[in-house]
Amino acid sequence: MLWRDADGDVEVALVHRPRYDDWSLPKGKLDRGETIPQCAVREIAEETGYACVLGRHLRQVSYDVRGVPKTVDYYAAEAVSGSFEVNDEVDELRWLPVAEAPALLSYAPDRAVLAEFTRLPADLSLVLLVRHAKAGKRSEWQDDDDLRPLSDAGWKQAEALRAVLPLWAPTRVHTAPRVRCADTVRGVAEDLAVGVEEEPRLSEEGYWPDPEAGLVRLLEVAAQEGRAVVCSQGGVIPSVVQTLAELGGLRLPEIPCKKGSAWVLAFTRPFGSWSTSDAPSRWPTLVSAHYLATALPKP
Repeated sequence: MLWRDADGDVEVALVHRPRYDDWSLPKGKLDRGETIPQCAVREIAEETGYACVLGRHLRQVSYDVRGVPKTVDYYAAEAVSGSFEVNDEVDELRWLPVAEAPALLSYAPDRAVLAEFTRLPADLSLVLLVRHAKAGKRSEWQDDDDLRPLSDAGWKQAEALRAVLPLWAPTRVHTAPRVRCADTVRGVAEDLAVGVEEEPRLSEEGYWPDPEAGLVRLLEVAAQEGRAVVCSQGGVIPSVVQTLAELGGLRLPEIPCKKGSAWVLAFTRPFGSWSTSDAPSRWPTLVSAHYLATALPKP
């Protein structure tokens, strides 16, 4: 769902499709070789003419079209450049304040997506919490486990993450001090022309002696300017996500953590300057958590 800041007010983009004579949110079909987030960015560009940056996942909508089941995943997507031109699918685009948009939308599911978007502030802090890619079996590695490298399958996962994570426009890259963690996100850092900051408290050995300190460190990362990629391990991520969810009042029925996967974590922004000496009520609060099981496209 495409939105923009209009002098401090939030506006959303609605499109008119002459084929159906309806007003809807931009959406489209998954192309072969692309992921759902890549599809979202491409379809928005094709239908509206705007380049966008993804934010939190809003909801998944399922419906039938002439007896054929369809499923659409909606993300908040901020317009960063571009302009609308009439195209094969859309003949008109309207930017409307969020309060006026429901009246124009033709379908109840689109209005439900809009309602979810308006439930939270549009501009949230974002952390992309990544589990390192595949690195073979620990039992078969004879050297220091910190040095265990990515496998061939792991490098493919890392390249896929390199293509997908930038859709959220991160500006910082952090990693647990393990070769397999650093190599998983090194390509992202290279493309951003930034260094990779090591996070000892977000490794398994650094986290479990003091989980609260590890959690606070992640909140510090979330509170900094710009969005962040953080690569950690399977022994840390479920605990971190579960604790953050409980503190934020989110109900997550399960917390999967496959190698090469990512959690898109959205936080409220702290008011003014912030430090861990502030009362916990002023800390960033997790308000949305969406699991990206893989950055690899469907075969």
